[in-house]
Amino acid sequence: MQLIECVPNFSEGRDQRTIDAISAAIAAVDGVHLLDVDPGADTNRTVMTFVGNAQAVEDAAFDAITTAGELIDMRSHSGEHPRMGATDVCPFVPVQGATMDDCVTIARRLGARVGEAGIPVYLYEAAATSVERTSLSDVRRGEYEGLSSRDDSPDFGPDLNERSGATAIGARKFLIAYNINLNTTDRKLADAVAGVVRGSGVARRDGDGAIVRGEDGKALRQPGRFASVKGVGWYISEYGRAQVSLNLTDQEDASLHQVFDACVDAASDIGIRVTGSELVGLVPRQALLAAGDHYLAKQGRTTGVPEAERLHSAVLSLGLAELAAFDPLDKVIEYRVGRASDPGLQAYVDELSTDSFAPGGGSVAALSGSLAAALTAMVAALTWSKTKEPQMEQLGREAQELKDWFLLAADRDAEAYNAVIAARRLPRKTKSDRQARDSALEAANQDATRVPLEVLERSVAALELCARAAKDGNPSSVTDAGVGALCARAAAEGAAYNVRINLPSIEDDSVRDDFAGGVVKLTDTARSLAAEVAALVEGALEA
Repeated sequence: MQLIECVPNFSEGRDQRTIDAISAAIAAVDGVHLLDVDPGADTNRTVMTFVGNAQAVEDAAFDAITTAGELIDMRSHSGEHPRMGATDVCPFVPVQGATMDDCVTIARRLGARVGEAGIPVYLYEAAATSVERTSLSDVRRGEYEGLSSRDDSPDFGPDLNERSGATAIGARKFLIAYNINLNTTDRKLADAVAGVVRGSGVARRDGDGAIVRGEDGKALRQPGRFASVKGVGWYISEYGRAQVSLNLTDQEDASLHQVFDACVDAASDIGIRVTGSELVGLVPRQALLAAGDHYLAKQGRTTGVPEAERLHSAVLSLGLAELAAFDPLDKVIEYRVGRASDPGLQAYVDELSTDSFAPGGGSVAALSGSLAAALTAMVAALTWSKTKEPQMEQLGREAQELKDWFLLAADRDAEAYNAVIAARRLPRKTKSDRQARDSALEAANQDATRVPLEVLERSVAALELCARAAKDGNPSSVTDAGVGALCARAAAEGAAYNVRINLPSIEDDSVRDDFAGGVVKLTDTARSLAAEVAALVEGALEA
């Protein structure tokens, strides 16, 4: 599933009717999930967060920007936050199944559309057309009041629109707003910790404590540890404590756990202590998983455990529940959208036993694959707890990833079949109707065949993991590896059945032949691997 995040900021935080109208424009676009609406009265600004595929987020952003342009009159706007338009800024962020280049393409395409609608557009960050416009603060210089005197033209649209102002549209990496809690009420101490980790660092001082200045009279600075981190120290009366308030703009440069650990060290150096932390807004799933893995490894524990346990490790270690309850289902962006349906085993089996066509054999084949991977992960975890062998941790991680893939594939198989049914029900009264129906049906049939073929491919991978578990795992768990191999072979054979029964429905000869050749080769490989694992198990039992 492709997920691109869009976080537009609108210059209205007090008029609820306007905020609701913009929200409704976003939510009305099919394929978009509106995750958060955060208005601020003092700043007179509302930040909205939504996700979807490339076309959906572009369309939703366009509708929101044009709606804001109609309802917000910048000639009478005031607020504490810097701003230059009714829609002040509109960044696109790759989250899942998308790249920064994808977001740049969307930003520039949207910019052209908004410009044609009569609103000046300046591109920034990764979408910028010049180095001078990379920084949002540079793009927004002079704010709304300075637009009429600017000597540079926007990338799209007219030079000036007095009512709507101008909009900055860009592409950037995911920004995590992150606060570190301290056991002090002293804002200056909090800012001292911030100075250690933020990119701008602190002012340089000489031996007497005086600020060192350059020839131009400006204070020279000692850079902090993370170039991509911005932050300050502040006191929050609601919590009765000081915090280090940070923006993490590049997870590769500064991850949650790296920044947290650095703040722990910096606080300790000046006699205070980090007590926990707070995430403001949503966070990518991988950021928390990386933190969980980091702290599990520091504790000498395997990271080849279920995702829920890795997340729990992150929440505990970062102290994310210190100030308020922390539920990953509410705070992780991918979970808010929904990753896979999880009705429970009883409900799944009940639905399977009814006369509905889906879930069916294809979903069960994928479920069998997930059981095979789960058993392999179990053997790896049991072995690692005794031997601490790195290969067992790696085996566990691979098996956990494969387990989750199969569970998603169980839903994908049902969805693919439902798409075939939907295509069959399309009208065919006219020639164009029939052509459209035939095209949709061919695409659906190909997808309904491709999904089980992918399950077959992953079943071979699951059998390879089972073989590693049987060879190198704890001897007392060899039969668990054997049962896993039986499940994986069942997944492979079941998936092969589904590919073969769907092949006659595919009209494209080259695609059909390609699928047919793949299923034969993969099935033979699966049977060979299953026999290898069976021999290992039998040999162990006889010994």
